Amino acid sequence: MHSAVVVPLLNPNEPEALIVQVNVQNGQHLQPGETICTLETTKSTADLEAPQAGYILGLDYHAGQTVRSGDIFCYISEDPNWQPPPADQQSLSAGVTVFETNAPPGGLRITQPALNLARQLDLDLDRLPLDRLVTEPLVRSLAENQLHPVDKVSPEIDIDPSAIIVYGAGGHGKSIIELIRALGGYQIIGVIDDDPGVRGQVSDIPVLGGADVLRGLWAKGVRQAANAVGGIGNIDIRAGVFEKLSQAGFTCPALIHPSAVIEASARLDNGVQIMPLAYVGSDAKVGFGCIINTGAIVSHDCIIAENSNIAPGAILAGEVSVGPGVLVGMGVTVNLRVSIGARARLGNGCTIKADVTERGVVRAGTIWPS
Repeated sequence: MHSAVVVPLLNPNEPEALIVQVNVQNGQHLQPGETICTLETTKSTADLEAPQAGYILGLDYHAGQTVRSGDIFCYISEDPNWQPPPADQQSLSAGVTVFETNAPPGGLRITQPALNLARQLDLDLDRLPLDRLVTEPLVRSLAENQLHPVDKVSPEIDIDPSAIIVYGAGGHGKSIIELIRALGGYQIIGVIDDDPGVRGQVSDIPVLGGADVLRGLWAKGVRQAANAVGGIGNIDIRAGVFEKLSQAGFTCPALIHPSAVIEASARLDNGVQIMPLAYVGSDAKVGFGCIINTGAIVSHDCIIAENSNIAPGAILAGEVSVGPGVLVGMGVTVNLRVSIGARARLGNGCTIKADVTERGVVRAGTIWPS
């Protein structure tokens, strides 16, 4: 038996997908459900899985390439000596079974383990949050609460598309308020902060309370939020705010200051905040919840993973890869094609000439490697 693994349509508005990672090679034997590759569009991510036990054959793709919905990614055969048809003669007939992964709905960013669990628990995928990467813990939380009632739109609720709240009353909160005002089109309803000592106003916007007020705001038709917790000391705090907002039914739009320059081919996920005079270059990708701060430069083909913080004045040369939860300090310079591992911290003013490992720390003002 031979199966053709076909690229699915991850997003109805995007027939093309980027190959983020290829996990196999020709001739490798897989068991059903093992991951073949990871595909990504601007709004969704999905793993292609082995439909049956067998050998990978006819694989000609690699990470970084683009594929289209309906393309044959590879074949899986029980016979390691079976020869796939040439690329210009490929057909889905002649005993070849078509396999197209059961992809999540367009716009949903979900890990494969979380997707498997959601289907196992019979959750409605169309009701999972679209403004963040859905993980197993979030799926379990939603299942335990039977998809929290605030996720169900009641017809009597008058949703205000311009209403937005700012979560975080610190310095970044003030900056986000100014950014939203510069954009226009939004009405800032109030500021949320979990510190009981923070009350009154922030930049003349009233502080409404902590996370406990989210449900009431949702019931009043507020659906949008801006995460203004920078998380410089602990990125988990910023990630936790996104979690609270998601579970309460709020989405986090990308916010881009009018003075920032974003090339047309750059891709920005939800929750991204681009501050004044920043630049994002051609074919760069900025992941969910990232902050590109004032005057920062993200050059062509850079990939910035979710919840990373590029501080004011930082300069990333072309093809730099930044892992999730990274802090790139003020005035940092990162050389061409350097990779920065997840949760690394680059101190103010340092120069990065080589890869930095996961959770690596480069001291302020130094040159790496020294």
